[in-house]
Amino acid sequence: MVKLKIGQSVKVKKGILCPDDPEFDICGWQGRISEINEETVGITWDSVTLHEMPELYIEKSEDDGLDWTTIYLSFDDVESAEPRDSKSDVDKIQDSLEDRFMWTGMGEEGKRIQTVVNSAKSNSEIDILDAWEKHLKEYLKFPFEAFVDEFQSRGPINQGDKLKIHDIEMSDDLYGIIVKCRKGRKQYHFPLVDLAAIDKKSDNARNIKDYRTWFSNR
Repeated sequence: MVKLKIGQSVKVKKGILCPDDPEFDICGWQGRISEINEETVGITWDSVTLHEMPELYIEKSEDDGLDWTTIYLSFDDVESAEPRDSKSDVDKIQDSLEDRFMWTGMGEEGKRIQTVVNSAKSNSEIDILDAWEKHLKEYLKFPFEAFVDEFQSRGPINQGDKLKIHDIEMSDDLYGIIVKCRKGRKQYHFPLVDLAAIDKKSDNARNIKDYRTWFSNR
């Protein structure tokens, strides 16, 4: 057995399957040793492996709460290899993939949120907010009834008030998506993140909840 050391590049030998999910053949996957234990070695995947990694592997890892950037294998499962990139290359693609898959570990709601996030022009918050505005304009069915689900410190609209929502007015850096609504005969503009659809089983309720989850955790 070749003596291994921290920072050394290694690749997985032929015939080795992922120990956490044997569905995946990880032969040829390569990375750098980040940890050495008595019987196992911790490997941080390099940028080439991360770039070529099946999306299903990342999604299932997120679902199971596993770190897809690293793996632990026995010493006999790996062999020495020439490095193919730099640490900065690894950091860059890790950040990119984390943005693309960060919500998928939250089940079906997370997958829906991730779809909207990934449709944005970039990873900037303003572009993602624009993607939500486009998504909700397409999928919300107007008009619909909603109630104020969050405490309001001031103004004519209070927690528990029932509103009729007519359209999306705009998106705002601070308050998010603003809707056009009515309380009685008066018209207002109000942040969607503070609203919940009265019909909790409707598609509108699901889409609003998805948006609120994203906005509150962005």
